[in-house]
Amino acid sequence: MFRTKKTAAITAIAAIGGLTLAGCSSNTGGGAEPAEVDPDEQITLTMAFWGNDVRADLYNQAFDAFNEEYPNIQIQSSFLDFPAFWELRQTEAAGGGLPDVMQFDYSYLRQYAENGLLLDLTPYVGSIIDDEPLSDEILSIGQVADGMFGIPTSTNAWAMFLNPTTIEEIGVAPFAGGSWEDYAAWMKDAADTAAANGVDAFGGSDFTGRIQNFEVQQRAKGQDLFTEDGEPNFTEDDLREFWEQGSEVRTDGSVMPMQRNEELHPLGGFDIGAVASELTWDNFGAGYLANLGEGYDTLDLVAPPVTVEGATDLYLKPSMLHAIAANSDHPDAAATLVDFLINSPESGEIFGTNRGLPASATALEAATLDDFSQKIADYEASIEDRIGAAPPVPIVGYGTLEEKFRQLGEELGYGTTTVDAAVSQFFSEMNVILN
Repeated sequence: MFRTKKTAAITAIAAIGGLTLAGCSSNTGGGAEPAEVDPDEQITLTMAFWGNDVRADLYNQAFDAFNEEYPNIQIQSSFLDFPAFWELRQTEAAGGGLPDVMQFDYSYLRQYAENGLLLDLTPYVGSIIDDEPLSDEILSIGQVADGMFGIPTSTNAWAMFLNPTTIEEIGVAPFAGGSWEDYAAWMKDAADTAAANGVDAFGGSDFTGRIQNFEVQQRAKGQDLFTEDGEPNFTEDDLREFWEQGSEVRTDGSVMPMQRNEELHPLGGFDIGAVASELTWDNFGAGYLANLGEGYDTLDLVAPPVTVEGATDLYLKPSMLHAIAANSDHPDAAATLVDFLINSPESGEIFGTNRGLPASATALEAATLDDFSQKIADYEASIEDRIGAAPPVPIVGYGTLEEKFRQLGEELGYGTTTVDAAVSQFFSEMNVILN
C-alpha cells in the first residue's frame, strides 16, 4: 500500500462518495476494501484503448514491464479508432460487459459515471493508486459528484500558438500579451501590415467562434460554464456580450474571411501559414507543424489574452484518463495496472508524450521530451498562476453544444445571422439537451 499525503482528505471523500453512489452500483468490487494483489492468484484483465499500431506497441511494452513485477496478472488488450471505440463501449455498457480497464475520454466520463458503469476509484487513490505524484488539480479532474471515476494520464491547457515565420513575413512584432481588446487590435494591425507589404496573411481568426474562449472569460468572473449539478452558469446577456466582441473583427478585415476558411476545410488558416495566431489546446502543435510542412520549423506558445488580471481562468484538461469498469471482477488488480500505467517511471519512459504531457510527476520525470514537448511543459509551468480548479465534468451532450457554438460562430462570420438570433438559437439547443 502507498503512503500518502492526501490520505485524510481521500478518506473523507470516500465516505461521502460511498453514500452518494450506493444506489448506482457497489463500485468498490463488492464492497471489499482495496487490498494488494495476491501474487499467487492468477488473474486476467481486459483492457481497451483507442489509438493506432504505434500506441499499441507502446502499450505492449508497458504490459511487459508490468508483468516483470506482476507475472500473475495477464492482460488481454484491444484497440480501435476513436469513433469505433465508443460505439463498442456503448454496446458493452448495455450488456454489462465493459473491459476491466479502459482508456477514457473526458466528454463521456459523466455519462458513464452517473449510470453506475464505472468503479469509484476514491478508496483506491492513496492506497493502490499512488497520489503523491498527482496534484490535487489533476485528481479533481476525474471527479463526478462525490466520486472519482478516472485518473488523467496526461494534461493540456488552453493556449495561444504564434507562428514566428508568418509573423516575420507580415512584418509585425509578436503579440506581447494583454487584454482581448489588445489582441483584437494586434490582429487588425497584423492584417493591415500584411496588406501593405503584399503578404497574403492575417493576424488571427474570430476568437468568438470557440466556446473555450467564452469559458476562459466566464472563469475570469469566477464562473464555470456549468454548475456541479449540470445547470447553465451563464446568461443570455453573458453570451451576447461575448459574441459582440467579435462584431468588429468580423467586419473590419482583421481576420481571414469565413468563405476562405470554408474553402480550406478541414484545414484552417493557421495550418497553411496564412494566419499568424491560433487559440486552442497546447498539445495541437505537432499536428500544426505537420500540416505547415517545410519552411516552418517551430511554433511559439504564449498565454491567452487576459480578462481580469490575477484571475485563475485557465485549467488543466485531461488529454485522456484511465477508468475501471464497475463490473470488474478484479478491481484491486485493475487499480494496480492503472497505477502502473500512470505513475511508473517505466510507463513515462515508454509512452513519453504519446498520450500527452504525463500528468504524473514520476512519469514526467522519466519521459524523454522532444523540443516541442519541452516547450509545452515550459508553457504549462509559465501559466501556473492562472491555473485554477478544473470545471465540473462536462454535461451529457456537451459535445453537441460545442459544435452548435462553432456553427453559430460560422454563421456570424458569414453574416447570415445576428448576435441576438445566435444567442436565442444556442439557448434553445441547450434547453433541449438539458431537458
